[in-house]
Amino acid sequence: MATPRARHHRAPTRRHRPAMYLGVTAAGAVLAHVLVGAAPAAPVEATESVSVAAELGLSAQTTPDLRQLAELAASRSSREDQQVAAAAAQAATDQAVLDQQAAAAAEAEAAAAAEAAAAEAAAAAAAAESAAASSASTSSASTAAVAGIAEIGNSSGPVSSRVQAAADAVISNVPGAGSITLGGTRPSATDPDGHPSGNALDYMVLTNASLGDAIVQYHRDHWAELGVEYLIWEQRMLSSPGGSWVAMENRGGTTANHYDHVHVNYR
Repeated sequence: MATPRARHHRAPTRRHRPAMYLGVTAAGAVLAHVLVGAAPAAPVEATESVSVAAELGLSAQTTPDLRQLAELAASRSSREDQQVAAAAAQAATDQAVLDQQAAAAAEAEAAAAAEAAAAEAAAAAAAAESAAASSASTSSASTAAVAGIAEIGNSSGPVSSRVQAAADAVISNVPGAGSITLGGTRPSATDPDGHPSGNALDYMVLTNASLGDAIVQYHRDHWAELGVEYLIWEQRMLSSPGGSWVAMENRGGTTANHYDHVHVNYR
């Protein structure tokens, strides 16, 4: 009877072992899921936390509250406003510099224009003054004729009106010429178209050679106006205002050689 009882006791033990194996297997699966299945999600959360923290200016270990987030947002907005204001101020400064440069250029251009206008006005004034001087010089003979009347010593009738006008101009414009003797017509002249015809004058300067030179120069300066044909002075003859003197033969005396008077033949 003892043997059957022992066999009857071992059989139940073998029947309960599969349940134990199933329990161990289930526990292992749960542990594997915890260790393996849950592990990959951790780096993603850590990465997202680090990224958000860096974006907000926080460390990975910091957990921001709503007040900190508001302060950070306000700080970022303030920095952006400051940057915009700085850019606007810089643009305004640059525009002011450009405006100053444009104003300086305009001022320089206006000054150059004013200077050019002044130079043009000065040139016009100089031209007008030159024209007035030329006109005065051209009309000097007629103006001088009104200034004084020359007294001419004639022994053979009066001189021509042209010669009288020339003599009036000479005594009115050559200092000292009004106090000398003027010889007009006479019958014994060598040139019949000169003194005998009333077309010549002798300006008797005597020993005043400087006055004789001045009378000669006045006739050269107004040759056409006075109607000069030729001059004789100090034994020389001049037939044109820009010509050269031609020496004459010696006639034997001071008066004959024209050292004491200037002889002028008028046309």
